[in-house]
Amino acid sequence: MGRKEDNVKKAQAIMDRLTFIRNIDIAAHIDHGKTTLSDNLIAGAGMMSEDLAGKQLMLDFHEDEQERGITIDAANVSMVHEMDNDEYLINLIDTPGHVDFGGDVTRAMRAVDGCVIVVCAVEGVMPQTETVVRQALREKVKPVLFINKVDRLINELRVTPEEMQKRFVNIIKDVNILITKMVPDEFKNDWQVNVEEGAVAFGSAYHNWAISVPYMKRSGITFNDIYDHCAKEEQKALAKKAPVHEVFLEMVIKHLPNPVDAQKYRIPHIWKGEIDSGEGKSMMNVDKNGPTVFMVTKIFMDPHAGEIAAGRLYSGSIVKGQEVFVAGMPKKNRIQQVSLFVGPDRINVEKIIAGNIVAVAGLRDAVAGSTVTDDPEMEAFERIIHVSEPVVTVAIEAKHVKDLPKLVEVLRKIGKADPSIVVEINQETGEHLISGMGELHLEITQDRIIKEHGVEVISSKPIVVYRETVGGAAGPFEGKSPNKHNRFYIEVEPLDPKIAQVIKDSSFQQGKVRPKDKSELTQMLAQAGFDKVESKGTFALFGSNVFTDVTKGIQYLHETRELIVDAFLEVMKSGPLCDEPCMNVKLRLVDAKLHEDSIHRQYAQIVPAVRNAIYGAMLQAGTTLMEPKQKVFINFPQELMGGVSREVQQRRGTVEDMTSEGDMSTLISKAPVAELFGFAGEIRSATQGRALWSTEHAGFDPLPKDLLYKIVKDIRTRKGLKPEPPSHNDYLS
Repeated sequence: MGRKEDNVKKAQAIMDRLTFIRNIDIAAHIDHGKTTLSDNLIAGAGMMSEDLAGKQLMLDFHEDEQERGITIDAANVSMVHEMDNDEYLINLIDTPGHVDFGGDVTRAMRAVDGCVIVVCAVEGVMPQTETVVRQALREKVKPVLFINKVDRLINELRVTPEEMQKRFVNIIKDVNILITKMVPDEFKNDWQVNVEEGAVAFGSAYHNWAISVPYMKRSGITFNDIYDHCAKEEQKALAKKAPVHEVFLEMVIKHLPNPVDAQKYRIPHIWKGEIDSGEGKSMMNVDKNGPTVFMVTKIFMDPHAGEIAAGRLYSGSIVKGQEVFVAGMPKKNRIQQVSLFVGPDRINVEKIIAGNIVAVAGLRDAVAGSTVTDDPEMEAFERIIHVSEPVVTVAIEAKHVKDLPKLVEVLRKIGKADPSIVVEINQETGEHLISGMGELHLEITQDRIIKEHGVEVISSKPIVVYRETVGGAAGPFEGKSPNKHNRFYIEVEPLDPKIAQVIKDSSFQQGKVRPKDKSELTQMLAQAGFDKVESKGTFALFGSNVFTDVTKGIQYLHETRELIVDAFLEVMKSGPLCDEPCMNVKLRLVDAKLHEDSIHRQYAQIVPAVRNAIYGAMLQAGTTLMEPKQKVFINFPQELMGGVSREVQQRRGTVEDMTSEGDMSTLISKAPVAELFGFAGEIRSATQGRALWSTEHAGFDPLPKDLLYKIVKDIRTRKGLKPEPPSHNDYLS
């Protein structure tokens, strides 16, 4: 513990020297070696034994991470490294690689300025590699590249030095293609990873060595030397000549930005407040004496200290005992502890200043994505946009009735700690529904409820979360208020998938469109091909659904706008067919008749009228279900082709691509999430455990018509609704 506390004292001494700080994360496809690489950096900082580096996996400190051999939670560590006689503070986040935990990667990107993309030399660029590059560039986080497991190319695949270099060239080219596709325009020419300049390193994190072109020139080590050392099993000697932490650190310090440089272009991207305001100037200049502005990116549960909010301090300082506001919440929160992360431990300090990643106890109102400030009127940061969304649900209940109150509290904590988990209570059945990114995500969540929180639960089989949409256009459909004094006329049609994606990818606030976003949204929709009149009238968004007002001169309409939005949100979260969320729906308010007396235009009148008009219009247009799909990537020996193909086709999967290299084949397919439950066991059985496979969220496709009626009926029965779906006639006034 002494070395860690000593490291924190050094870290505090560097905090004032902002150009000597790097806030970075390590991101990659699953099993490409992120946590192993993190071990080496921790060992290089003197915080663990060099002999254990790469083997201990210090940042996989949860019991379930150690059992399964995968990273589940993003883990933080602050450490001090020396380079060229200067000390640098590296605030590092090690992120998960499994697709089910991609939400943690997205949130971590908000806290950092630079990202090390790790790619396995044997497997090359994989699906999750593309996802993490997209996640980084969307947050204006600069990437560099580390090609890992080089020793496996030589010792397992027996490639020649020429083949090895050719493989490196292909990986670098593939990563640069991804960067070019997604990089913000202003960095088009600057953010490519250039091997000559040292923005690419190669090595074996497990065997503790690495190399880059600048390091080779300086040390005289060549690619042939690396090849010989690996072939002769002399990797320990190689680790002495080219320690991974030295090479890696040089790449990070020279090619990833410090907070002073990064916040100048990142703040206008993630915060839409007035840049010339006090907060704006302070964040742009990383002013430690400015107002406190802290963005929470992760909530950790500490058994002793309670909820710990981790995130990035963009301005001012955080001091123990300080009172701050969580944006959108009325009361002040008092900071009880301020600390720096050193892997599984947190070391408490009195104060931390802007430009750092910090841990704070006492922010009871905070969730991941919260803006924390000493000014309650400050504009909050833009919402964090996740790559995928919850598609699988389980119903759980406490095994023992006495544990029910505790279960409710545990689920509240889990929802705060992991915003990718959606928790709701089914009022009809009293069950608690947990929705997550996939089967593994929910399995681990349930394990933690039992093991870490001590609540025994019974769970249902996983259930797929479908999306409702419309197959055609309909309306105007009339919705009358219960008192018959107000009428709304609504038209509906499918939203063009391209426009839907643009809306979904935007950082605009969900719900009512803010006045300050109006012109930017209008311009964005018009550029995407939306009708100009409709884009000007857009007043509410939810997911990939849009509500636009094309009426003219309707008296009192502006006074009911908030209630119309409430009804819109209610329907978009719970559609008319079977209470599933809606997607890709465009609604138009074309006319309204409103009572002149506001007493007759209250919530109980307006919301049912609008809701019924939307329900009726959607059912008239032909409401259908969209099912979530996943891309499945399977790597297997060629002789097992028949078993693998059969396994995919049995699950309504379609083969999209197939490639071979040597005696190994790779099959890329797309299959419904509903058919992939139990896939792990079946594919292992079909291939005698010799197949490697991974999945990636692949959006939603229409459910085949022959399955629609049965699945709708099943969902409605499960939710306690009448088995037969409603018709638009049920909503006629």
